[in-house]
Amino acid sequence: MAAPNTALNAYKQNSVTTASPGELTLMLYNGCLKFLTKAKNAIDEKNIQEKNTYILRSQAIIAELMSTLNMDIEISKQMLPLYEYMNRRLIEANVKNDTAIIDEVIGLTTEFRDTWKQVIQITRQQQFSNAQQV
Repeated sequence: MAAPNTALNAYKQNSVTTASPGELTLMLYNGCLKFLTKAKNAIDEKNIQEKNTYILRSQAIIAELMSTLNMDIEISKQMLPLYEYMNRRLIEANVKNDTAIIDEVIGLTTEFRDTWKQVIQITRQQQFSNAQQV
């Protein structure tokens, strides 16, 4: 049984090391959504320790997203306060065991992820079109 697990871990490691910066950002958003969903489930199951762990993991991802912002770009200046807001809301959700707050952060994260996914698709289409014109 260890061999399939080892192969899966190798695949995951390879997918991260070969991903573009845009794809890495997409992976961060997806990871955050996964942990937020697990935190909600833990609250429903009254598993406070797991809830705390998953909210902290989500906050770590948001902190990573914040640290990668290029503050010379206007959109980054607009994203930073939104990430800070999400982080504050997760602190509140953790203290209050409030799934509605987690749902709010899931909604924001989903919007950011979906927008980012569109940006990647548009960029790829432009690169493909430019490559064909050469």
